[in-house]
Order: sequence, then C-alpha cells, then structure tokens
Amino acid sequence: LVILFVQASYKPLLKQVVEEICSADRPDSLDIEHVSSGLTDLLKTGFSMFMKVNRPHPGDHPLLIIFMVGGVTVSEVKMVKDLVAIRKPSTQVIVLSSALLTPQGAIEQLFAADHPQPGPDI
Repeated sequence: LVILFVQASYKPLLKQVVEEICSADRPDSLDIEHVSSGLTDLLKTGFSMFMKVNRPHPGDHPLLIIFMVGGVTVSEVKMVKDLVAIRKPSTQVIVLSSALLTPQGAIEQLFAADHPQPGPDI
C-alpha cells in the first residue's frame, strides 16, 4: 500500500490566463481569442472555416492589454509584468482596471451592503 501526499497549490486565474497567452507551445485556447485587427487576420479567420489555417493567437501581438473589471492589486500587476518579461520579453504589457485595490478596499468591496443584486429573471 503506497500513500502519496500531494500538497495543494493555488494558481491565480490571472496567472493562468497570462501563462496561456505567453505559452511557447500555444495550443488553441477555447476561452481566449485574438480579435482581428487587419485584413490579414480577417482573411486567416475567414479561411479557417474552409481549410486548416492557424488562427491568430493573442500572444502573436507585440502589445498585450489586460483589463480587470472590479479592481486589481499592485501584486497582481507585478505578477503579470514579471510573467510577460520572462516568457515573452519582446511583448509590451498594459494592465488596466476599474480600480486599484488595497487589501482593505478588497474586503470592503466583498462585504459592501450596496452590491448590485441580480434581477429576478437571472
């Protein structure tokens, strides 16, 4: 009888997304998609319906813009900048957010009494 203990680990969602964008093997992601910005990308996307054409990957572009709705912490911004610097050093990254969160601000948002509530049809 062999019992293995594996320590649980936590990987933030933002880190998972950035790693997927910057991965070297670049599998086709089901959740992340490159938005066509020019005629070449538009043709690649259109022809991919008829023949095997590699769709553009979000990591192909030299500028990565990440917008976090609800807020971002300084440590999350640093984590993103460090990951991109290690995995894709030629890529410029811009992290935007609706708020810059402090630990106290995050807790206040979490337990605020004036949260928007979902409507009855949701």
